[in-house]
Amino acid sequence: MNVNPAPTGTLLDRIVEARRAEVQHRKPMLPLAGLRMATKKAAPPRDFAAALLREGLNVIAELKKASPSRGVLREAYDPAAFARGYEQAGAAAISVLTEEEFFHGSIAHLRAARKAATLPVLRKDFIFDPWQVWEARAADADSFLLIVAILEDAALGELLALGRDLGMEPLVEVHTREELDRALEAGARIVGVNNRDLRTFEVRLDTSLELIAQVPDECIAVSESGLRAHSDLARLREAGFDAFLVGEHLMRSPEPGEALRQLLSGLR
Repeated sequence: MNVNPAPTGTLLDRIVEARRAEVQHRKPMLPLAGLRMATKKAAPPRDFAAALLREGLNVIAELKKASPSRGVLREAYDPAAFARGYEQAGAAAISVLTEEEFFHGSIAHLRAARKAATLPVLRKDFIFDPWQVWEARAADADSFLLIVAILEDAALGELLALGRDLGMEPLVEVHTREELDRALEAGARIVGVNNRDLRTFEVRLDTSLELIAQVPDECIAVSESGLRAHSDLARLREAGFDAFLVGEHLMRSPEPGEALRQLLSGLR
């Protein structure tokens, strides 16, 4: 499975290259045939898309131990406890970082969060190979992220189709109008607009506001990154977004669940 054939030396390129090497290393230890068998024993997928269409402010609350731009966000990291706190605070779904080197994540974190809560769980990673999708489903993931910037059109379409075959509707992430057009051409049904440019890590909430008019009404629109206040959610909801992915703001708070509760209520 080919990713973007024209790397530019950015951090995003380094992350993808590291993931490619890790996937190639792990494939012989977890052959595809074994993952296929494991999916037969996995818990039935929860409806990620439906969770994002509830009334009110639908937040995909993220579990992330570290980030390339901020370093370690919290030393004490308990995915199960955080997942329970998010559910009690009113999250619509949970996102779990599983990339090891740059975000200090793991599939084990996803399993722990999925077991601890009843919400749909998204695998947040740099996914470019069908093997990773099978691995996600075998670990009980209910959805997974596809980043248009790192995928060729054929790969994007293949991974979308595989996700649907496994009962997992992917969240397809874009940052520019060109990427949005490619996502829609591939048939994306859940479109995430990332306010963070993954090549520079600059964050602009206006990215969501500039692209929302081009997201068809039949798609579920998700605004991602840089959301820190109730007013941000309210403004983007008014603009037409159905859901919001919030990570660092929650993870950097002393009590992530309480931070989510305050974000949803507008109270401090």
